[in-house]
Amino acid sequence: MTGRQRKLKVPVSMGYINGATALLCVASDCDHHCVAHACVSLPVSGDWSKSCSDFEWSDMCFSLQLAPNAFIDSMPSILVENALHFMLTHNDDDSVEVLKYDLSSNYLSMIDAPLSGTIISGSTILIAMEDVSLGFAHVDTVTLNMWSRQLDSNGFASWTMPRVVELMNLIPIQNPIKRLRLIGSVEGSDIIFITADLGIYEVNIRTLQWKRKKFRYLIPYMSFYNPPASSLVFPSELYNLHA
Repeated sequence: MTGRQRKLKVPVSMGYINGATALLCVASDCDHHCVAHACVSLPVSGDWSKSCSDFEWSDMCFSLQLAPNAFIDSMPSILVENALHFMLTHNDDDSVEVLKYDLSSNYLSMIDAPLSGTIISGSTILIAMEDVSLGFAHVDTVTLNMWSRQLDSNGFASWTMPRVVELMNLIPIQNPIKRLRLIGSVEGSDIIFITADLGIYEVNIRTLQWKRKKFRYLIPYMSFYNPPASSLVFPSELYNLHA
């Protein structure tokens, strides 16, 4: 952690009603002194991105009309194969969908969830799997169901048959009546985090190995980028970038 800061103003046309923002760098040869943003707002969804070189917002992508009762889940978006994926929940029936933004084509699309019907809050998460596919996890009481999105021989993507894990046979659960929650994952590792009555558990859904974490709150991260001291910008040197 360096204390380096950069202020960015959101695009003028971006709404504040119900939205989500992802901060990422999309240039493979970048030195990470830049930023890129993808922002989605509801009820009409759009995207804006910021290039590394000129700090100008690009044009908004074509809007995708969503149901007025839809909202974006508070869990972080997932980056898989140069596309951001957001969990979308419908207030009227608590069903879920996946909102996809392709960074290459600047295009929004919807992906049906691998299960239908009412979904309890905190019971589903999206995962960036170790095989670079999009994963979808859902916990029902003490049963964990896992899907991954794969391409068939014709190049069409679909959800695989679910892998089922009985958590009562895997991790210590003292009170099975208390609802389990999926609270996060480690990108590209097949690892998810589950809260149970005895604490937080790190579970590898491929090997079924697990560890108990001795803390109450969790913010998973892989690493921090520390730029050379000569390139740092400290609070006294902050500048504003205008839309």
